[in-house]
Amino acid sequence: MSKIWFITGSSRGFGRQFTQAALERGDKVAATARNTDSLADLVATHGEAILPLKLDVTDKAAAFQAVQQAHEHFGRLDVIVNNAGHGLFGAIEELTEQQVRDQMETNFYGALWITQAALPLLRAQNSGHIVQISTVGGIVSFPNLGGYNASKWALEGMTEALAQEIADFGIKVTLVEPGGFETDWAGASATFATQLPAYDNLRTAVAASWADVKSGDPTATGPALLKIIDADNPPLRVFFGTPPLHLVPHVYAERLKTWQEWADISTQAQGNAA
Repeated sequence: MSKIWFITGSSRGFGRQFTQAALERGDKVAATARNTDSLADLVATHGEAILPLKLDVTDKAAAFQAVQQAHEHFGRLDVIVNNAGHGLFGAIEELTEQQVRDQMETNFYGALWITQAALPLLRAQNSGHIVQISTVGGIVSFPNLGGYNASKWALEGMTEALAQEIADFGIKVTLVEPGGFETDWAGASATFATQLPAYDNLRTAVAASWADVKSGDPTATGPALLKIIDADNPPLRVFFGTPPLHLVPHVYAERLKTWQEWADISTQAQGNAA
């Protein structure tokens, strides 16, 4: 049985790959983008199977309206993919208030609005799958990406709670946590803070540390997501790309070690409470 998808940020990057993968196997997609002209080729190829919707996910009212329009058009929604987002580069001291607010509005609040809009519809049909496109930077922070990390850690925290809240409604939830991929995430769609010379050495060191990290092929992510959607018991969290498989276990081991080393302070802080 074909599925009905609602995918934000469908014009490029992961969103484009997810949209194409779904359409090419015979599913239908409500595809949102700030500029739907970028979806014209998909409409020409797939016709009525794709519903292009102009949407800025930071507009709460528009987000709710787009979800409702897609549901009315196709009659149901099976898969919600919150993919819209952008990167923010800069040391914490360098970030402006507006840059951080814009980052949260897109990466966190945009996903929140779409999720809230879809939940009543998915609960009513007692089925569905919500996919949040996070990042390995949603569980491990990196210098010069603190604002971006903050937005994705917020998304991860919200989504973990969500999964527990809606488990009894037959709705599945997955956080996709990609490593580095050859998209324009760090290019045209990114925001860059004005650089302070004090952090020049840090930026050089960070660039060097990433120089040998192998980037993933975005075209492989569409088929990968289809396997997750089709799984009877999909994961709450899944990495896309191999670098996180090597990085994250080390980071978690260090966290556990630190907590254990300071366990006596944790016990002291408990006091005499029963």
